[in-house]
Amino acid sequence: QVQLVESGGGLVQAGGSLRLSCAASERTFSSSAMGWFRQAPGKEREFVAAISWSGGRIHYADSVKGRFTISRDNTKNTVYLQMNSLKPEDTAVYYCAARLNTLYSGSYYYTAEDYDYWGQGTQVTVSS
Repeated sequence: QVQLVESGGGLVQAGGSLRLSCAASERTFSSSAMGWFRQAPGKEREFVAAISWSGGRIHYADSVKGRFTISRDNTKNTVYLQMNSLKPEDTAVYYCAARLNTLYSGSYYYTAEDYDYWGQGTQVTVSS
C-alpha cells in the first residue's frame, strides 16, 4: 500500500507562487509515474501535470503550461509542483497520484483512471 501525502497548499494572492510537495511512503516511488490533478468546487477532477519515473518525460495541461513546473527527487520519494503566476481559476484541491511499475514503459499518464494511488489533497486558494 502506497501512501501519498501532499503539502504546501495555502492562500495566495493572484500572481503569487506556491510549491506543492507529495511524499510517497514506498521505495516503489522511483519506478512510478506521478501526476498532479485538481478539483474545484462543483467541477470534475482535472489533469494538471505528469512526470515519468525518470523525470525525462513531462506533460502539462494547456491551462498551466508555462506557469507550473513538475519535478521529482527519487532520493527523497517526493514529487513537486511549482506554481507561479497563480490565477483565481487555479483555486482547487490539488491531488498527487502514483502509477506503479512504469520502469519499462517510461511513460507519463494524464487520465485519472491510469493511476493506482492518490493522496488526500491539499487546498490551494488564489485570491483576486
